[in-house]
Amino acid sequence: MSEVNAPLKETGASWYEAAEEPELVEHGPVSGLAVTGRGEPEGAAYGQSVGALYSVMGALGAPMVPLEGRWWVEDERSPFDVPRDGWWWHLFLRLPDDRLPNDVASVDAAVEQVRPNMPAVCRVQHVTFTDGLCVQMLHRGPYSEEPASLARMVELIQAEGLVRNGLHHEIYLSDPGETDPAKMRTILRQPVR
Repeated sequence: MSEVNAPLKETGASWYEAAEEPELVEHGPVSGLAVTGRGEPEGAAYGQSVGALYSVMGALGAPMVPLEGRWWVEDERSPFDVPRDGWWWHLFLRLPDDRLPNDVASVDAAVEQVRPNMPAVCRVQHVTFTDGLCVQMLHRGPYSEEPASLARMVELIQAEGLVRNGLHHEIYLSDPGETDPAKMRTILRQPVR
């Protein structure tokens, strides 16, 4: 790994915080509920998956947290050139560190509790992942304006001699259905090495 010149911010407890300028941070492993799917964020599969995640979270008795998405395309083109119905995602809800179900049985029981009313919950899984070293920033405004923020993040990645090392990660601090640009806040995070 190359030496990182920008200041590195340790952010164990500040998973839901980011500066308004691109910054280097390190995030250790997190556990939570996840669903993998494909399609546009406004589509039925996405909406059913979000509902399933929050239903299982409620059945676990865990506090509600912001929705997260890790995104990719299986295409040579830029994600912005790929039709949105071709986007893949891992949707994620982080479980609090002090209330983690230590075994899959807790999540499985919550899934079974909710399944009769919502068949999509059968795809909910308990997962753990690590972003590790990342460039991140707080994006204010609509999702359609994210490319400008992402370009600023790429500038820092290149200036530090780093390369992308994982999926584009977003944390939706405002309701994903929010349409008032003044209220929209999203953490953009890109793992790097």
